[in-house]
Amino acid sequence: MRNNSLQWASEEQRKADKNVLRLVEEQKREKEEALKKVLELERNLDEKQKLEMEIEELKGKLEVMKHMGGDDAAVQQKIDSMNEQLQEKKDDLDGLEDLNKQLLLKERQSNDELQEARKELIEGLQEMLISSRVNIGIKRMGEIDEKAFKNACKLRFPPEEADIKTVELCSLWQEKMKHPDWHPFRVVEDSKGNCQNYIKEDDELLSGLKNEWGDDVYDAVTTALKEMHEYNPSGCYSVPELWNFKENRKATLKEVISYIFAQLKTLKRKRT
Repeated sequence: MRNNSLQWASEEQRKADKNVLRLVEEQKREKEEALKKVLELERNLDEKQKLEMEIEELKGKLEVMKHMGGDDAAVQQKIDSMNEQLQEKKDDLDGLEDLNKQLLLKERQSNDELQEARKELIEGLQEMLISSRVNIGIKRMGEIDEKAFKNACKLRFPPEEADIKTVELCSLWQEKMKHPDWHPFRVVEDSKGNCQNYIKEDDELLSGLKNEWGDDVYDAVTTALKEMHEYNPSGCYSVPELWNFKENRKATLKEVISYIFAQLKTLKRKRT
């Protein structure tokens, strides 16, 4: 019976190793393809700008030639030749724009595939990566980190009461965040014309929270607000994300796969 269990565990380990290696290779290939597309788009953009300049230059020359006298056969021949060149360059430009559209479509498809890969990893690894005690794990974006509330409550209430108050306060503010009429953000346009959202420092609810419970609690709530606004502004509920807890940022697919691979190796050593 023990031998059968070990054999089954070994087979499952082999399958897991194979799947992780496949994911690593796919991620590497997709990254290389994405880089090629970016470089090609940059080259095409340079070519497009060059063609547009040549077209404008030809248009200017044509206007000059037309004013020189349309009755002269040599001038007319030159105008016809320049018109042909102009049309060729316009055709080249149209072809280049079509190519760019195809590349952008492929880029979007690649991005969709990467997002799907992240989604599958999150769904398949909930139990393995759910703890914040690991370097790479799953964080629920838009969920208030109760640690700040817990620390604040410990200073005000006896131990048996502090935990209850922590849960009550976290639940209260999590519900406030779901309220559709509460939008404590201001929109600022940056130098590139992109709109950026910032927390309103004079928001009445947040100001009251800061005054009553301090900066750490305020930061915990505003961090959750910003995450929810980024990940799920309309749904108002938390969303799971692959997270690098050590560096406090979104984890790359490569980091997640490398971490899983290391965990599988550790598990394999323990079994043997």
